[in-house]
This record gives sequence, C-alpha cells and structure tokens, in this order.
Amino acid sequence: MSSPALADELGLCLCHGCGYACEHGGHVHTCARCGAPLHRRKTNAIARGWAFLVAALVFYVPANLLPVMHTEMLGSGSDSTIGGGVVEFWEHGAWDIALIIFIASMGVPAIKFFSLGLLLYTAQRRSSWARRQRSQLYRGVELIGYWSMLDVIVVALVAALVQLRGLGTIEPRPGILFFGMVVVLTMFSAMSFDPRLIWDHPGNEGGRTDGASE
Repeated sequence: MSSPALADELGLCLCHGCGYACEHGGHVHTCARCGAPLHRRKTNAIARGWAFLVAALVFYVPANLLPVMHTEMLGSGSDSTIGGGVVEFWEHGAWDIALIIFIASMGVPAIKFFSLGLLLYTAQRRSSWARRQRSQLYRGVELIGYWSMLDVIVVALVAALVQLRGLGTIEPRPGILFFGMVVVLTMFSAMSFDPRLIWDHPGNEGGRTDGASE
C-alpha cells in the first residue's frame, strides 16, 4: 500500500498566519489569502525555541527570589515571595487559593520547562522515540500556556478583594513582573517550535530537519 504524497512533493506549503494551503515555489513567496511570508518550516525553530526557553529559566530565578506582593494589614506590612505567599495563604485557611498559586506558579512552569526542553532536545537529535506521544505533549504545552497567567490574575483578584473589604492593602512587587516575563517567554518558546520536526526522519525524509526557512 503506497503512502500518500507529501505536501512538499505537491509543491504546497501551509501558511503559518492563516493555515491556508498555498503553492510554494518560483515567484510565489507570500500567502495568497493573508499575504504572510511563506516558509515550509518555521524559521530557526530549534534555535529560537532554546533561546526563549533559556531566557525564561534565567527570569524564573528572580521570579522566585524577589517578593511578588506586599501585604499590609492592621498596621503591619510584609513582603511575600511566591513560596511565602503559598505558605501564608495555607496557614490562614485559604488552602484553595494556596493550591491554585502553587500549581500556577510552580507546577505549571516546571512542567513547561521539562516538556519544552524534551521536545527541543529530541527534535535536535532527530529522535524517532515516541513521536505520537511527543506530538500530544506539544499540544498539551500549548493548552496550558493559555492558563499560565493564572498566578498573576490570582494576585490581582486577592488584592482587589482585600482592599474592597477594607482589611488592608496588597501591592505588587518586582517578582510578579519577572514571573510574567517567564510566562511570555515560555509561550514564545512553544510558538517557535515546529511540531512537524518530530516526524522528520534522520535521512531528511518528510521534510527538513534543521528548522530553517526556505
């Protein structure tokens, strides 16, 4: 049973802007529908993915060491890091908020760092290991990326709730900015990665394996 023809063999290229299947070759270098530049693969997918991921890891250090919020109640104030905020909410009986912050600010970033690192490493090594599972892993990383700002939203909601009730004041601190940068950079890393690299064969069967544009 013969396998179906590849898009590259038919001279077709998928637009990364609108998903339209365009003819690629000759003088055609832009999408006929949205006008976006055409590339058979995302430009320097592996190099850009690693760059954004390493930058996110660098920003993750001050995001955990610097305070993310300043809490002032009954005349006494204190700065809290992410871990300190989780402990503080837990000790005051707000275990649900503590659990949400722990998952959003520690669990999710750790999962994204490991998953993106695994995807980039195996694609760079042109590994044929667990391709279907790695494709599912990439879709999972994309899905949780939309919820990565949950920790920042929780801090904002808690601050509004505390001040609304007149219990005190909560102000953001530099740590929350670094954490926001971590979220943005990991999202850029996931967006830069080309999942089609997972299915490329070492012998360049099925397309390019270096993630470069054409």
